[in-house]
Amino acid sequence: MGMDIVLSLIGGLGFFLYGMKLMSDGLEKAAGAKLRGILAFFTENRLLGTLVGMVFCAIIQSSSATTVMVVSFVNSGLMSLNQAAGVIMGANIGTTITSQLVAFNLSEVAPLFLIAGVIMVQFLKRPMVNKIGEVVLGFGVLFMGLSIMADSMSTLKEVPIIVSALASLRNPLLAIFMGFVITAVIQSSSVTVSILLLMAQQGLLGLGICFYIILGCNIGACTSALLASLSGRKEAKRAAMIHFLFNVIGTLIMVAVLFVGSGWLETMFMEISGGDIGRAVANAHTLFKVFQVIVLFPFSGWIVKLTYLVVPGEDQSAEGQYELCYIGKKNIFSPATAVVEVTRELERMAEMAAQNLNRGMQCLITLDESEIDEVYRTEKYIDYLNRAITDYLVKVSQMTIPVDDAKSIGGLFHVVNDIERIGDHAENMADGAKMRISENLFFSSAAEKEMEQMLDKVLTILSFSIDMFSHNNREHLDEILELENDIDDMERSLQQSHVDRLTRNECTPGAGMIFSDVISGLERVADHATNIAFSILEEDPE
Repeated sequence: MGMDIVLSLIGGLGFFLYGMKLMSDGLEKAAGAKLRGILAFFTENRLLGTLVGMVFCAIIQSSSATTVMVVSFVNSGLMSLNQAAGVIMGANIGTTITSQLVAFNLSEVAPLFLIAGVIMVQFLKRPMVNKIGEVVLGFGVLFMGLSIMADSMSTLKEVPIIVSALASLRNPLLAIFMGFVITAVIQSSSVTVSILLLMAQQGLLGLGICFYIILGCNIGACTSALLASLSGRKEAKRAAMIHFLFNVIGTLIMVAVLFVGSGWLETMFMEISGGDIGRAVANAHTLFKVFQVIVLFPFSGWIVKLTYLVVPGEDQSAEGQYELCYIGKKNIFSPATAVVEVTRELERMAEMAAQNLNRGMQCLITLDESEIDEVYRTEKYIDYLNRAITDYLVKVSQMTIPVDDAKSIGGLFHVVNDIERIGDHAENMADGAKMRISENLFFSSAAEKEMEQMLDKVLTILSFSIDMFSHNNREHLDEILELENDIDDMERSLQQSHVDRLTRNECTPGAGMIFSDVISGLERVADHATNIAFSILEEDPE
């Protein structure tokens, strides 16, 4: 086999893979946030989730990207395993659309897609048009690569050693293994099946052996989600395991069917494909998946339970060890869900800061030294989260993410800083408690009551703001604005009350200084809470 044929094959494959990436990335950037919202909303019902997963995967042209996104959702607590099972099953059908498109052989019109894509990317200035242009360009590059590979493979029929080697491939287990390995390396069953389709069209592989290679491809497609889940929680690992178990069990079922009626299936697929073996491969890929979903859908609950046997136990962290719960420890699960993961982690960090603020006030009044120590421990945890989330946001900002998500990255940097500052105010209260103990200072009952009343208002605005930021819930927007004004007025009023007590000798200067600092600090916490709430408004388009 000449070097020119090898280079042509490699070049064609490179074009094909790059075209697939352009299409998938372009679609995720253009509509990833909206598609993600649809995926999260329409999965309460498992059957509906299956349909949504099928359509979603058909749009972004990648079951790997879809399942990795599902793993991210499960890791973030936005989707249950039962919901994930339906979406994953649907994605397995949706991924077959690529081979169906390839079977139509649109290579002749590929140059039109190429020039249209180049014009949209290079000469039009609207960001959304540029992203759509990447999709169109990717479509053209994909079919140009197919055309190059098809031309190269046509010459392989003249190389006896290649024809002999492929003709000797009769062992079903070897064929399954080959499909698994190639797909695990390429990270796309769509690409592997498309190459398989071209080889069948050139007469290099028979339809019967293609059936088994397809089954191996389906298992190999699970590697992306399995690898992504390694740095996630156990629920994320179970979500990836659903995908793996579905394909393994589905493959065993299909092997049994093929063992009984392989010849009959070959005849049937050739008949429904009009004698076109390439279309027969594409149809087999689709119908195998549809059959597996029909058979296994009623047992999806059992597959979910089986994942608890494969991945037993619950997540545990060593005492005193700081960790991220919703963000992958070593990698970004999916750029399309990175902002979702950060939002959940920030929600957790904000709730931790609010609880520590309340704890700081209680230890300031009760002087409980164990609670003072707990405030300091929690503040160190908040500082860790601040650094870890900021580092993650820096990584995300350097990646290709959906357009809508890219607009919110700057706001998220500000939110993590606002939450960290709230944590600092809790620490300041603990410092005040230590000063009270060391200098034997006391508060009047009126001062204690005033501080607790102001804290109640601050915790309320903080709760509303966290809810608004985390769930885009604008129900309490007017209340947040009213509370912020009330707290400003209250701060001025209480500072005056403090001065009045000092003039009446009802308060010592040392205790009065702590009181004044606490009241000022609570007012600033309310400002930070308002910033957090308004961060989602700032990312809205004008």
